[in-house]
Amino acid sequence: MLTRTCLCLIRRQTSTGTQVLLGLKKTGFGSGRWVGLGGHVEDGEKPAAAAAREVCEESGLQVSADALQHMASITFLFPDRPSWDQTAEVYLTDIYLGEPAESEEIAPRWFGLDELPFGKMWDDAKYWMPLVLAGQQVTVTITFGPDCATVAAIEPALPGAPVPLA
Repeated sequence: MLTRTCLCLIRRQTSTGTQVLLGLKKTGFGSGRWVGLGGHVEDGEKPAAAAAREVCEESGLQVSADALQHMASITFLFPDRPSWDQTAEVYLTDIYLGEPAESEEIAPRWFGLDELPFGKMWDDAKYWMPLVLAGQQVTVTITFGPDCATVAAIEPALPGAPVPLA
């Protein structure tokens, strides 16, 4: 059974352009990588409510589930480590209260759209995240290779992404 997760990308406008809040994961799955804020969807919890809860737990920011725009549904498959298989509902918002603060799990930081740290994120982010931040809806299945870190295939294909071998 796939683990249900959620991600929330929070944007803000500054004098130098649009910025996105990411968090440096300090513990657990994905430790050492820059990630969108989010986590597990609890039993009986709606994914948008989970995203709002996770944002607060990880950064102290307050977001309303009603202010979250659903942008992507992603299935992540790890054939060499099926216990990592998961789905993620991805949300986007510009509406939040507070200033991000470091938690036990996340060290938050704002990044300009042209300086997103893709080299220090999960390999898949460089394919779908720019599309979502540009307002495009995405529904894909992302399969990781034997190293459980590199994308082997994305279906349906996204621009620049590896395609499955026939």
